Amino acid sequence: MKTITESRVTMSKVMEPTDANFLGKVFGGSILSLLDLVAYATASRFAGNICVTASFDRVDFHSPIEVGELVICEGLVSYVGRTSVEVTIEVYAENVFAGDRRHTNTARVTMVAIKDGKPVEVPRLVCETQDDKVRFLQGKLRREIRGVQRAEYDSLATIISNLDEARLESLMGSTALVEELR
Repeated sequence: MKTITESRVTMSKVMEPTDANFLGKVFGGSILSLLDLVAYATASRFAGNICVTASFDRVDFHSPIEVGELVICEGLVSYVGRTSVEVTIEVYAENVFAGDRRHTNTARVTMVAIKDGKPVEVPRLVCETQDDKVRFLQGKLRREIRGVQRAEYDSLATIISNLDEARLESLMGSTALVEELR
């Protein structure tokens, strides 16, 4: 068993010109790459094994990050399954000259512990505080909802695959596709 505190990782990187997109802001892919590294370090520290990326939960970009800013990523384990670890990462951008720091992203990455090429069990997570318990239960809820959404998507996608041309055409302008398919 391990605590959330034992899993915490903070990584920082100054954004360089090579991190810029065509608008001169930091490329989202640079942030995603950094998130993946933080998730790896956090999950592997917790699991005591190499961990590989299974999925990224939604990652929203709240505000652009400028070249030259310091990006700070704070990762912690928020939920564990049998072989998987959900890592929550808060991302901040800091203008090191002005001292301004703002929250730019929150991401959740599911990692799977691997040994000899196969998934292995991870330690149980000890939730010490009310916030730890809330994060854990929210992670469990996210996992359950993803399963329900996956099943519903598969069912509706199968329906779409079996529609005739006329019905497909009639649905192209739909503003409530899910409702029309049910």
